[in-house]
Amino acid sequence: MFRIREITAFFKKEAVLCIAVILAVISMFFVPPDGKYIDYIDFRTLSILFCLMAVMSGLREIGVFDRLSAALVKKCNSLPGITIILNLLCFFLSMVITNDVALLTFVPFALVILKMINVKKGYPAILIIMLTISANMGSMLTPLGNPQNLYLYGRAGLSFAEFIKIMLPYTALALLVLMGWIMIYCRKGEKISVSLPDTKPVSTTKLAIYSLLFIVSLLAVLRIYSYLIPLIAVIILMAVFDYKNYLRIDYSLLLTFVAFFVFIGNMGRLPVFKGFLEEIVNNHVIATGIISSQVISNVPAALLLSGFTESYRNLLVAVNLGGLGTLIASMASLISYKIYVKENIGSKGRYLLFFSIANICFLIILIALNIIIS
Repeated sequence: MFRIREITAFFKKEAVLCIAVILAVISMFFVPPDGKYIDYIDFRTLSILFCLMAVMSGLREIGVFDRLSAALVKKCNSLPGITIILNLLCFFLSMVITNDVALLTFVPFALVILKMINVKKGYPAILIIMLTISANMGSMLTPLGNPQNLYLYGRAGLSFAEFIKIMLPYTALALLVLMGWIMIYCRKGEKISVSLPDTKPVSTTKLAIYSLLFIVSLLAVLRIYSYLIPLIAVIILMAVFDYKNYLRIDYSLLLTFVAFFVFIGNMGRLPVFKGFLEEIVNNHVIATGIISSQVISNVPAALLLSGFTESYRNLLVAVNLGGLGTLIASMASLISYKIYVKENIGSKGRYLLFFSIANICFLIILIALNIIIS
């Protein structure tokens, strides 16, 4: 009985991973394991993703982002100002530190600030929703912003500049709408004074090491040299200077990628299934990407659909816009929701209602932009 509860709890926590593994195992009955399986795995994407997760986990653990946030927020003396600063931090830093890390950093930090000042009922929920949208929309702009971007960037063979050119109109419009929403919602903000608790001192040694590893990883993203260079550097330097950081890395995401690679690879070797999906996806890439993201999240949607279309640019737009909508459309959205629930600061139903309305509005606006651009 105890083991059943453990298994159920694990499945709830790692639902996407479990589903990916189940699909991969089922596909093995149709295409038994053979030498071609190794060709399914995109080792470049997995290696760079591991390096970036390790670097961001290390920087977050030593408090770099907390100190940056505190330094900027201390200069604000109004609720609109604090709201704008927090969202801009989340929006722009998510382009580099990923949407997951941005939310893990700024949502708890925002809640610390709110506990020190008087705000109207419902404001914490609205602020967390704003931050979630900021992270998801800001992370669209760069290959570093989220896992699906890194994967499709490599799969499509885009240059860094080409990638930004594709996503810039959507990111810019999202920022304008977000700032407009903040100004309208917080237009009557009163002057406030925020006294933040002291942040822990940053280890200069670890800061230097992780900064170096980030630059080394970024150059591999830009295809200056092989992905093996940052991979070896991260493994060795982290083992010597911060071995505990190995325990903080999200290995479930890497395993999810591997499982989907196996499933997609096997399905691609079944002519009937491959032909059926290729016809659906190629004729409706944007719609398929957005709708799939609502159900299985945008990272799995990108992995799954990329095996049945070569229209990677449209797929890139689709899965990034698809991060808006339902709570599970972007796994990053679940992070902020779990923090909200854990802090017990308001109604779950009210949060989900506001979250859905805000996300659907942003999604409609960005779909309209896509129609205009297309």
